Amino acid sequence: MARPRIGISACLAGEPVRYDGTDRRQPVLLDWLRGFAELSSACPEVGIGLGVPRPTIGLVRVDGRTRVRGVADPSRDLTAALDDFARAQLPWLHTLDGYVFKARSPSCGVRAVPRRLEDGGEDREGQGHFAAFVQARFPGLPLADEEQLRDEAQRAAFEAAAWAYWRHRARGGADADNR
Repeated sequence: MARPRIGISACLAGEPVRYDGTDRRQPVLLDWLRGFAELSSACPEVGIGLGVPRPTIGLVRVDGRTRVRGVADPSRDLTAALDDFARAQLPWLHTLDGYVFKARSPSCGVRAVPRRLEDGGEDREGQGHFAAFVQARFPGLPLADEEQLRDEAQRAAFEAAAWAYWRHRARGGADADNR
C-alpha cells in the first residue's frame, strides 16, 4: 500500500552524525512514524562535508541577515554551502509529504533556535538554515520537530497533514505547486 514519505533529521533516525559523533535516536517517534509512513533521512551538516565529530556551528545575526558560522571560528561561514546543499536536495524534497527536524539545530531547527546577535546578546528567534529553506520552498509541507511531536494532539495533526499532503501530491498538486 502506498503511504506518505517523511523526511527526518538523520540524528533523530539514529545515525551518529551530530557534531560530537552521537545520535538523538527517538524510538517512540520512529515507531509512530513507521506506523504510517516511509522514512528518509538527511543531515545537512554532513551533506556539506563537515566531518563527525566536528566543531560546532551556530546562527549569527549579521547586517540584518542570519548566517551559519563556526562557534569557535566565526570567520568560517557555512551559509553558502548549506544553500547549495538545500538546492541540490530539491528532487528529493519533492518526494516528501512531511519533515521532522531536530529541535534547536542551526541547520534543522524549525523554531526557537539560539542565535547570536550583533550586539553580543542572544535570542531564540532563529530557524535552522535548511529548515528555513524547506519551509520557504514548500510552504504547505507539514513540518515539526521531535519536541512538538511529544504531544499526542500535535502527532495526530502532523499525521493528518502528511496524509493530506500525500493525497494532494499523488494527484500532481504539490509538485506542481513547488516548481
